[in-house]
Amino acid sequence: MDKHVALLTGGTGFLGKIFQEELRLQYALFTLGRSSQNDISIDLSVDLPVFTQKFDLVVHNAGKAHTIPKTAREAEAFWALNHQGTLRLLAALEHTGYFPQCFVYISSVAVYGFEAGINIDETSPLLAKTPYAQSKLAAERAIQAWGLQHGVPTVILRLPLVVGPNPPGNLAKIAQAIQKGRYIRIQHNNAQKSAVLGTDVARLIGTLQGKSGTYNLTDGVHPTFESIEYAISAALKRPIRWSVPKGLLHLAASIGDYLPGFPLKSPVFHKLTSSLTFNDALARKNLGWKPNPVLPLLADHATWV
Repeated sequence: MDKHVALLTGGTGFLGKIFQEELRLQYALFTLGRSSQNDISIDLSVDLPVFTQKFDLVVHNAGKAHTIPKTAREAEAFWALNHQGTLRLLAALEHTGYFPQCFVYISSVAVYGFEAGINIDETSPLLAKTPYAQSKLAAERAIQAWGLQHGVPTVILRLPLVVGPNPPGNLAKIAQAIQKGRYIRIQHNNAQKSAVLGTDVARLIGTLQGKSGTYNLTDGVHPTFESIEYAISAALKRPIRWSVPKGLLHLAASIGDYLPGFPLKSPVFHKLTSSLTFNDALARKNLGWKPNPVLPLLADHATWV
């Protein structure tokens, strides 16, 4: 019997590569993205795709990453891809006259808008503050409305920090600083942070046919910031040589609030030292979500080479 057909947007990015490996086991897979390595090379932020076939599953993973825009133009780039690009994708699927059996959107816990909190679940208010979070939330709502209109089951997966081979973002920055011997840790920083393995998310996607709803995904362990630092240090076989007491750093941040250009401000300090965890009980109940802890992969040398 022929394999069902799946479309994966953002197919050559960090998460896309992880998703590809798993999805190809079950589907005849087409990838869409700006890179020429994709089967369909197109920029959703400006172009409307033209599809010539039916997709049984669509996994919408393309999006502009979580960075802080410095100009109005940079802020608009989030909306152009995350929201308007989603609208273009939905319109293109509609133009084919065929609708997928399942549409999966890779969203973010950033839509809750919290810098600190414990056990935040899907009933929590959506207080998205940044252009990234606001555009992701707008995309969620557009997808849900489209799914209801056309009878397409939609699954929204809200992800925290994602762990996988050569991860980007803050994990990469920590690893680079440790590798160079420049990393400075905060002593006894036991703030917990939710995280999830990209491979676990990929395996879940293949089981979502016929499912719907919005779900947080985590590893259920919520490792401390300190344990994350030491896991990366162990993987790189590089010690963390520098540390600073939390109280001293708090004082420096308080002073920095009054000094233009000073790199450390109180909001940054509180973000680093506050727990931020999310509840994935709904996914465990409705989707059979059974994640693995992230720390073993972070402590694996192969993750960073």
